Amino acid sequence: MIFNYQKICSNLLSNLPERTRDVIVRRFGLDTGKRETLESIGTSYGITRERVRQIESDGLSKINRKTEKDHKVFQYFASFLKNYGGLKKEDILLSELGNQNHGSHVFFLLNLSDDFKRIPETKDTHSVWAINSQSLDSTKNVIKDLYKKFETTKKALNLKECNAYFALKPNVLLSYLEISKLIDKGPEGKFGLRDWAEINPRGVKDKAFLIFKRENKPLHFSRVANLIGENALIQTVHNELIRDPRFVLIGRGIYALADWGYESGTVKDVIFHVLKGAETPLSKDEVLERVLEKRFVKENTVLLNLSNKEHFLRNPQGKYLLRDA
Repeated sequence: MIFNYQKICSNLLSNLPERTRDVIVRRFGLDTGKRETLESIGTSYGITRERVRQIESDGLSKINRKTEKDHKVFQYFASFLKNYGGLKKEDILLSELGNQNHGSHVFFLLNLSDDFKRIPETKDTHSVWAINSQSLDSTKNVIKDLYKKFETTKKALNLKECNAYFALKPNVLLSYLEISKLIDKGPEGKFGLRDWAEINPRGVKDKAFLIFKRENKPLHFSRVANLIGENALIQTVHNELIRDPRFVLIGRGIYALADWGYESGTVKDVIFHVLKGAETPLSKDEVLERVLEKRFVKENTVLLNLSNKEHFLRNPQGKYLLRDA
């Protein structure tokens, strides 16, 4: 921390009447870190909330006349915000400027200067501090464009991939993304729409989905439970994978993502679908290759099922086709 915020705030409050000082200290949480409402302060003094507001306003106007000597603090705040594109999400700003114990003092000082504007949260954005309202307009345009990209591609992106569309400084783009309620950063460090399972996983199924995406290969359900951690029950993971259409059982306890092209059912069923979908009879190697793309089984298991003459025939050229074909 470059400045002693607590000392600066104490000096600014030093010449105020005791009650005025107490009202401002409690309103901004300068002693406790918790801001109090007009109503709660009014109740403790036996006065109306409007009277508390008047006392606060009068006190702040007196303090504003004394802030000139602390101009370096406000210059530092302005420089910090400019480095992030002119604005920053409020809780992150207060945390980074004030560390763990002085966020309330930074909040108080920001309120004293006309150079900074607090923009309350909306349904789409978190509350922010900005140098001017134009900064937020630029941010909203970037968020809007990136939101459309996510809707179209359905793919999560890392910060560098996101920035390929804008060519902003990475820290500026990150600041923009932190402000959005529509876009979020997932457990894997990638950004996407907040309601995507891989960005905001809910429960065992979504966590399992993330693991399959990360590992990019079929996994036994016990391995999935182990990777989820957090005391995930193996049987619970197995049950959830069975019920969710995003996953396909492709071997003994082995699952894969459905969009990888694997098929459920018995090996015989998969062979049936392979031969039915082929334009011409297939050789043994061709059947093996296509079945193994869809199921996680041993070659001998495929060959054993392929030898079932009740369902599959081999023509004089040694190629296989369906008996009813």
